[in-house]
Amino acid sequence: MKNFKKILLLGCCVLLLAGCGEKTIPKLENGEEAITTLKDNRKISISDLYNKLKEQYGLESLMNIIDKMILEDKYAGDIEAAKENATNTMNQLKDSYGDNLLQAIQQYTNFNTLEEYENSLYLNYLQNKAVKDYAKNNIKDSEINKYYKDEIKSDIKVSHILITVDVASDASDDDKNKADENAKKKAEEVINKLNQASDKNQAFKDLAKEYSNDDSTKEDGGNLGFINTNTLGDSYKNMVDAAYNLKDGEYSKSPVKSALGYHVILRTETKEKASLDEVKDTIIDALTTKYISENAEAQIKAMQNLRKEYDMDIVDSDLHDQYVKYIQNSLAQIQASKNQDKNKSSK
Repeated sequence: MKNFKKILLLGCCVLLLAGCGEKTIPKLENGEEAITTLKDNRKISISDLYNKLKEQYGLESLMNIIDKMILEDKYAGDIEAAKENATNTMNQLKDSYGDNLLQAIQQYTNFNTLEEYENSLYLNYLQNKAVKDYAKNNIKDSEINKYYKDEIKSDIKVSHILITVDVASDASDDDKNKADENAKKKAEEVINKLNQASDKNQAFKDLAKEYSNDDSTKEDGGNLGFINTNTLGDSYKNMVDAAYNLKDGEYSKSPVKSALGYHVILRTETKEKASLDEVKDTIIDALTTKYISENAEAQIKAMQNLRKEYDMDIVDSDLHDQYVKYIQNSLAQIQASKNQDKNKSSK
């Protein structure tokens, strides 16, 4: 008998023996043991049960067993972290759903018990490790070098004067437009005063104290310290982009609008750019995240490659064929989705 069949049949036999006590197990004409008997000498064999279970649940159950064995060996050092992550996630869900958690899981997932869902969280954690490793192996040195050249920037020291748009959230569109225009004019007034000043740095500090609505920096002349592209968050993106387009000692000649209002920016200093070795891990992490987001097939291929690495051989021909079709269909669906997205974007 095949390996998977042996496991399932062994479980069936244990249940059968436990229920029968000392009774003799009936057999079919071909000598196979029966798991159920009916009147008129009709019988259901263990193989009948196995084949039915294999047809309905066999591949999914088998792959979970295989993947768990492989992943726990490959990522033995991450097992405790995976368990902790699953436990913490379940505790968070319990806090949110309380006594309704099981009902929510059954409604929104394919799992029937809390234990099944927690086990899936545990396995997913380890699978994600495999997917990240697969993605990293597909990142080329040329991509790392390009990212370093285009995306990694030196820290720059920046000061700003923020003029906020003073208007109520429920104001009319006309009132909002007027408030926006007033804020912009005020920022332009600051720039005009800078243009006339002989000592731009000192003038900027004085004007920040007088005009800026950023209470956390105005008394320090608007000093934001050394920043990089991701230091201040999305609200400051336009301001940071504008600051990187300035040279040391330059200030913005027109107001820079952001989600916070209008900025007048002064760039004062630039640090030496970090070496590639210093930021390589950060770059690889960023490219890994990008690769996974752009290549949905990574989820499939990562585990497919691991199974090959561990010499997986599904010797049951039916389950082997199911596995091949599953891989082919999954990859075909992903490719079809990509093609559909391309067609939409080209229109």
